[in-house]
Amino acid sequence: MAAAAEEGPPEAGAQPARQDPAIETAEEAKEPAEADINELCKDMFSKMATYLTGELTATSEDYKLLENMNKLTSLKYLEMKDIAINISRNLKDLNQKYADLQPYLEQINLIEEQVAALEQAAYKLDAYSKKLGNYRPPLLRPSNIVPCMEI
Repeated sequence: MAAAAEEGPPEAGAQPARQDPAIETAEEAKEPAEADINELCKDMFSKMATYLTGELTATSEDYKLLENMNKLTSLKYLEMKDIAINISRNLKDLNQKYADLQPYLEQINLIEEQVAALEQAAYKLDAYSKKLGNYRPPLLRPSNIVPCMEI
């Protein structure tokens, strides 16, 4: 205690120490015997080695997992590349087939336009023939017909 008073601030040495039941006082750590220190050091190094081995093993396992994931991802990208090449090839074939069919499609459109024009002409002809069927020249109308007299 006298050593603590000499090392502390001058005010602390001037005041008498009070014993408060709520305050604990620290005791000076005593060094264990030499044999205990050697045993504790061996135990500490053994536990540290186990810890570091575990950390390195976990890190190694993480890298192996990443390597496997990268390999699988690479295979998936190769599969997707093959699929994209096939789709591209099929699209080119489809475009070529469409280009080959284009003249026929244009002929179909032309025929469709001609059929529509022919249909309109048929409707007009039908309407005109109905008009002609109802038409009677003025001499043939029932009001203009004079009955013949018998001779």
